[in-house]
Amino acid sequence: MTFFNGHYDTWCYLPLVATVTFNDEAEQFAVAAVLRPGNAPASRGARGLLRRLIRQLRAAFPTAVLRVRLDGGFASPKLFAFLETQAVEYGVAVASNRRLEKRARRLMGKARMLARATGQTAHLYGETRYAARSWKRKRRVIIKAEVVRHPGRDPKNNPRFVVTNLSDGPETVYRVYCQRGDVENRLKELHHGLEMDRTSCSQFLANQFRVLLTLAAYLLFQELRYRARGTACADAQVSTLRERLIKLAVWVQRSVRRIVLHLPTTFPWLPTWRQLARAVGATS
Repeated sequence: MTFFNGHYDTWCYLPLVATVTFNDEAEQFAVAAVLRPGNAPASRGARGLLRRLIRQLRAAFPTAVLRVRLDGGFASPKLFAFLETQAVEYGVAVASNRRLEKRARRLMGKARMLARATGQTAHLYGETRYAARSWKRKRRVIIKAEVVRHPGRDPKNNPRFVVTNLSDGPETVYRVYCQRGDVENRLKELHHGLEMDRTSCSQFLANQFRVLLTLAAYLLFQELRYRARGTACADAQVSTLRERLIKLAVWVQRSVRRIVLHLPTTFPWLPTWRQLARAVGATS
Protein backbone atom coordinates (compact mmCIF):
# COMPACT_ATOMS: atom_id res chain seq x y z
CA MET A 1 0.00 0.00 0.00
CA THR A 2 1.16 3.52 -0.82
CA PHE A 3 0.26 6.22 1.68
CA PHE A 4 1.96 9.27 0.12
CA ASN A 5 -0.52 11.88 -1.05
CA GLY A 6 0.81 14.36 -3.59
CA HIS A 7 -1.88 16.95 -2.89
CA TYR A 8 -1.13 17.11 0.84
CA ASP A 9 2.58 16.34 0.29
CA THR A 10 2.69 13.83 3.13
CA TRP A 11 2.06 10.19 4.07
CA CYS A 12 -1.47 9.71 5.31
CA TYR A 13 -4.74 7.80 5.19
CA LEU A 14 -7.79 9.08 3.33
CA PRO A 15 -10.82 8.21 5.48
CA LEU A 16 -14.27 7.84 3.91
CA VAL A 17 -16.97 8.90 6.38
CA ALA A 18 -20.73 8.60 5.86
CA THR A 19 -23.45 10.28 7.91
CA VAL A 20 -27.24 9.94 7.92
CA THR A 21 -29.77 12.72 8.55
CA PHE A 22 -33.47 12.10 9.13
CA ASN A 23 -35.81 14.58 7.45
CA ASP A 24 -34.81 18.12 8.42
CA GLU A 25 -33.11 17.28 11.72
CA ALA A 26 -29.89 19.17 12.39
CA GLU A 27 -27.99 16.18 13.79
CA GLN A 28 -26.03 14.03 11.35
CA PHE A 29 -25.41 10.52 12.62
CA ALA A 30 -22.11 8.92 11.64
CA VAL A 31 -22.76 5.44 10.26
CA ALA A 32 -19.51 4.40 8.57
CA ALA A 33 -15.80 5.22 8.47
CA VAL A 34 -13.40 3.42 6.15
CA LEU A 35 -9.66 4.00 5.92
CA ARG A 36 -8.06 4.10 2.50
CA PRO A 37 -4.43 4.47 1.35
CA GLY A 38 -3.21 8.03 0.93
CA ASN A 39 -2.96 7.76 -2.85
CA ALA A 40 -6.55 6.50 -3.30
CA PRO A 41 -8.87 8.52 -5.55
CA ALA A 42 -11.57 10.38 -3.61
CA SER A 43 -14.32 8.14 -4.99
CA ARG A 44 -12.64 4.79 -4.26
CA GLY A 45 -14.91 2.56 -2.22
CA ALA A 46 -17.86 4.97 -2.38
CA ARG A 47 -20.15 2.71 -4.42
CA GLY A 48 -19.47 -0.33 -2.26
CA LEU A 49 -20.12 1.64 0.91
CA LEU A 50 -23.29 3.20 -0.51
CA ARG A 51 -24.55 -0.19 -1.68
CA ARG A 52 -24.30 -1.59 1.86
CA LEU A 53 -25.83 1.52 3.46
CA ILE A 54 -28.74 1.66 0.99
CA ARG A 55 -29.53 -2.01 1.59
CA GLN A 56 -29.51 -1.58 5.38
CA LEU A 57 -31.42 1.70 5.36
CA ARG A 58 -34.15 0.27 3.15
CA ALA A 59 -34.45 -2.75 5.41
CA ALA A 60 -34.83 -0.47 8.45
CA PHE A 61 -36.97 2.24 6.77
CA PRO A 62 -38.75 0.60 3.82
CA THR A 63 -40.97 3.62 2.99
CA ALA A 64 -38.26 6.28 3.28
CA VAL A 65 -37.01 8.30 0.32
CA LEU A 66 -33.22 8.11 0.24
CA ARG A 67 -31.16 11.11 -0.82
CA VAL A 68 -27.38 11.27 -1.22
CA ARG A 69 -25.27 14.44 -1.07
CA LEU A 70 -21.60 14.28 -2.14
CA ASP A 71 -18.84 16.75 -2.87
CA GLY A 72 -17.03 17.12 -6.18
CA GLY A 73 -14.47 14.42 -5.51
CA PHE A 74 -17.19 11.77 -5.98
CA ALA A 75 -18.58 13.06 -9.29
CA SER A 76 -18.31 10.17 -11.74
CA PRO A 77 -20.70 8.68 -14.31
CA LYS A 78 -20.47 5.25 -12.69
CA LEU A 79 -21.64 6.67 -9.37
CA PHE A 80 -24.48 8.62 -11.03
CA ALA A 81 -25.62 5.51 -12.89
CA PHE A 82 -25.44 3.42 -9.71
CA LEU A 83 -27.60 5.86 -7.73
CA GLU A 84 -30.11 6.05 -10.60
CA THR A 85 -30.43 2.26 -10.81
CA GLN A 86 -30.99 2.24 -7.02
CA ALA A 87 -33.75 4.88 -7.37
CA VAL A 88 -31.89 7.16 -4.96
CA GLU A 89 -32.13 10.95 -5.18
CA TYR A 90 -28.78 12.71 -5.35
CA GLY A 91 -27.01 16.04 -5.50
CA VAL A 92 -23.30 15.91 -6.33
CA ALA A 93 -21.00 18.86 -6.88
CA VAL A 94 -19.21 19.09 -10.24
CA ALA A 95 -15.94 20.93 -10.74
CA SER A 96 -16.12 24.03 -12.90
CA ASN A 97 -14.80 23.82 -16.46
CA ARG A 98 -14.92 25.92 -19.62
CA ARG A 99 -18.02 24.24 -20.99
CA LEU A 100 -20.00 24.71 -17.80
CA GLU A 101 -18.76 28.29 -17.37
CA LYS A 102 -19.89 29.05 -20.93
CA ARG A 103 -23.39 27.81 -20.09
CA ALA A 104 -23.41 29.93 -16.94
CA ARG A 105 -22.15 33.07 -18.72
CA ARG A 106 -25.52 34.79 -19.15
CA LEU A 107 -26.60 34.09 -15.56
CA MET A 108 -23.23 35.29 -14.26
CA GLY A 109 -23.70 38.52 -16.20
CA LYS A 110 -27.04 39.11 -14.47
CA ALA A 111 -25.44 38.34 -11.10
CA ARG A 112 -22.69 40.90 -11.74
CA MET A 113 -25.30 43.52 -12.60
CA LEU A 114 -27.21 42.72 -9.41
CA ALA A 115 -24.06 42.87 -7.28
CA ARG A 116 -23.11 46.20 -8.83
CA ALA A 117 -26.57 47.65 -8.20
CA THR A 118 -26.87 46.48 -4.58
CA GLY A 119 -23.22 46.62 -3.51
CA GLN A 120 -23.75 43.17 -1.94
CA THR A 121 -22.85 39.61 -2.83
CA ALA A 122 -25.35 38.35 -5.41
CA HIS A 123 -26.71 34.83 -5.99
CA LEU A 124 -28.81 33.69 -8.93
CA TYR A 125 -29.83 30.14 -9.79
CA GLY A 126 -30.46 28.34 -13.05
CA GLU A 127 -30.02 24.97 -14.72
CA THR A 128 -28.80 23.28 -17.86
CA ARG A 129 -28.54 19.83 -19.43
CA TYR A 130 -24.92 18.75 -19.56
CA ALA A 131 -22.78 15.70 -20.24
CA ALA A 132 -19.04 15.49 -19.74
CA ARG A 133 -17.10 13.51 -22.34
CA SER A 134 -17.02 10.47 -20.07
CA TRP A 135 -20.81 10.51 -19.52
CA LYS A 136 -23.08 8.41 -21.70
CA ARG A 137 -25.98 10.88 -21.48
CA LYS A 138 -26.87 14.38 -20.38
CA ARG A 139 -27.96 15.08 -16.83
CA ARG A 140 -29.53 18.02 -15.05
CA VAL A 141 -26.96 20.44 -13.66
CA ILE A 142 -27.91 23.25 -11.26
CA ILE A 143 -26.02 26.52 -11.72
CA LYS A 144 -25.36 28.88 -8.84
CA ALA A 145 -24.16 32.19 -10.29
CA GLU A 146 -22.45 33.94 -7.41
CA VAL A 147 -20.57 37.25 -7.42
CA VAL A 148 -18.82 37.86 -4.12
CA ARG A 149 -18.32 41.43 -2.92
CA HIS A 150 -16.24 42.54 0.06
CA PRO A 151 -15.54 46.14 1.07
CA GLY A 152 -12.38 47.44 -0.55
CA ARG A 153 -12.02 44.45 -2.89
CA ASP A 154 -12.91 43.79 -6.50
CA PRO A 155 -15.97 41.58 -7.12
CA LYS A 156 -15.13 37.92 -7.53
CA ASN A 157 -16.99 35.48 -9.79
CA ASN A 158 -17.76 32.20 -8.01
CA PRO A 159 -19.94 29.92 -10.18
CA ARG A 160 -20.91 26.56 -8.66
CA PHE A 161 -22.44 23.47 -10.28
CA VAL A 162 -24.39 20.50 -8.88
CA VAL A 163 -25.52 17.49 -10.92
CA THR A 164 -28.81 16.06 -9.69
CA ASN A 165 -31.85 13.93 -10.47
CA LEU A 166 -34.11 15.99 -8.19
CA SER A 167 -37.06 17.74 -9.84
CA ASP A 168 -37.34 20.74 -7.49
CA GLY A 169 -36.47 24.28 -8.55
CA PRO A 170 -32.78 25.19 -8.98
CA GLU A 171 -32.49 27.24 -5.78
CA THR A 172 -34.25 24.56 -3.72
CA VAL A 173 -31.99 21.83 -5.08
CA TYR A 174 -28.87 23.87 -4.37
CA ARG A 175 -29.98 24.55 -0.80
CA VAL A 176 -30.62 20.82 -0.33
CA TYR A 177 -27.10 20.11 -1.54
CA CYS A 178 -25.60 22.77 0.75
CA GLN A 179 -26.90 20.89 3.79
CA ARG A 180 -24.00 18.54 3.11
CA GLY A 181 -21.69 21.28 4.41
CA ASP A 182 -22.55 20.40 8.00
CA VAL A 183 -20.66 17.13 7.49
CA GLU A 184 -17.46 19.18 7.81
CA ASN A 185 -18.47 20.00 11.39
CA ARG A 186 -18.92 16.30 12.15
CA LEU A 187 -15.46 15.60 10.72
CA LYS A 188 -13.98 18.37 12.87
CA GLU A 189 -15.57 16.80 15.94
CA LEU A 190 -14.11 13.40 15.06
CA HIS A 191 -10.71 14.99 14.45
CA HIS A 192 -10.44 17.50 17.29
CA GLY A 193 -12.82 16.01 19.83
CA LEU A 194 -11.93 12.32 19.54
CA GLU A 195 -8.62 12.37 17.62
CA MET A 196 -9.70 10.03 14.86
CA ASP A 197 -6.41 10.81 13.10
CA ARG A 198 -4.43 8.95 15.78
CA THR A 199 -3.58 5.96 13.58
CA SER A 200 -0.18 5.25 15.09
CA CYS A 201 -0.14 1.47 14.68
CA SER A 202 2.01 -0.01 11.91
CA GLN A 203 -0.82 -2.38 10.87
CA PHE A 204 -3.57 -1.09 8.55
CA LEU A 205 -6.36 -3.23 10.02
CA ALA A 206 -5.46 -2.19 13.57
CA ASN A 207 -5.79 1.45 12.56
CA GLN A 208 -9.10 0.71 10.85
CA PHE A 209 -10.36 -0.93 14.05
CA ARG A 210 -9.31 2.12 16.06
CA VAL A 211 -11.26 4.35 13.67
CA LEU A 212 -14.35 2.18 14.23
CA LEU A 213 -13.93 2.51 18.00
CA THR A 214 -13.68 6.28 17.56
CA LEU A 215 -16.90 6.24 15.55
CA ALA A 216 -18.63 4.18 18.24
CA ALA A 217 -17.51 6.69 20.87
CA TYR A 218 -18.84 9.51 18.71
CA LEU A 219 -22.25 7.83 18.51
CA LEU A 220 -22.34 7.70 22.32
CA PHE A 221 -21.59 11.42 22.46
CA GLN A 222 -24.34 12.09 19.93
CA GLU A 223 -26.77 10.19 22.16
CA LEU A 224 -25.50 12.16 25.14
CA ARG A 225 -26.11 15.40 23.26
CA TYR A 226 -29.62 14.23 22.39
CA ARG A 227 -30.38 13.43 26.03
CA ALA A 228 -29.08 16.90 26.96
CA ARG A 229 -31.72 18.71 24.89
CA GLY A 230 -33.12 21.69 26.75
CA THR A 231 -29.80 22.32 28.52
CA ALA A 232 -26.71 24.41 27.75
CA CYS A 233 -25.06 21.25 26.41
CA ALA A 234 -27.70 20.48 23.79
CA ASP A 235 -25.60 21.97 20.97
CA ALA A 236 -22.16 21.49 22.51
CA GLN A 237 -19.24 20.07 20.56
CA VAL A 238 -17.73 16.74 21.62
CA SER A 239 -14.69 18.46 23.13
CA THR A 240 -17.01 20.65 25.23
CA LEU A 241 -19.03 17.64 26.40
CA ARG A 242 -15.84 15.92 27.46
CA GLU A 243 -14.67 18.95 29.44
CA ARG A 244 -18.03 19.64 31.09
CA LEU A 245 -19.46 16.19 31.74
CA ILE A 246 -16.83 13.46 31.40
CA LYS A 247 -13.63 14.87 32.91
CA LEU A 248 -15.07 14.91 36.39
CA ALA A 249 -13.76 13.52 39.67
CA VAL A 250 -16.45 11.75 41.71
CA TRP A 251 -16.57 9.63 44.85
CA VAL A 252 -18.14 6.25 44.05
CA GLN A 253 -19.98 4.51 46.88
CA ARG A 254 -21.08 0.92 46.31
CA SER A 255 -23.68 -1.03 48.24
CA VAL A 256 -25.57 -4.26 47.66
CA ARG A 257 -28.49 -2.56 45.90
CA ARG A 258 -27.04 0.51 44.25
CA ILE A 259 -24.07 2.59 43.22
CA VAL A 260 -24.02 6.21 44.42
CA LEU A 261 -21.96 8.91 42.71
CA HIS A 262 -21.07 11.90 44.89
CA LEU A 263 -20.30 14.92 42.71
CA PRO A 264 -18.41 18.05 43.82
CA THR A 265 -20.81 20.60 45.30
CA THR A 266 -19.10 23.39 43.32
CA PHE A 267 -19.48 21.60 39.99
CA PRO A 268 -20.93 24.29 37.62
CA TRP A 269 -22.68 21.80 35.32
CA LEU A 270 -24.39 19.83 38.08
CA PRO A 271 -28.00 20.44 36.84
CA THR A 272 -27.12 19.24 33.34
CA TRP A 273 -25.27 16.21 34.73
CA ARG A 274 -28.29 15.28 36.86
CA GLN A 275 -30.67 15.61 33.91
CA LEU A 276 -28.51 13.32 31.81
CA ALA A 277 -28.19 10.81 34.62
CA ARG A 278 -31.97 10.68 35.03
CA ALA A 279 -32.41 10.37 31.26
CA VAL A 280 -30.44 7.11 31.29
CA GLY A 281 -32.28 5.67 34.28
CA ALA A 282 -30.46 7.00 37.35
CA THR A 283 -32.38 8.04 40.48
CA SER A 284 -31.52 10.82 42.91
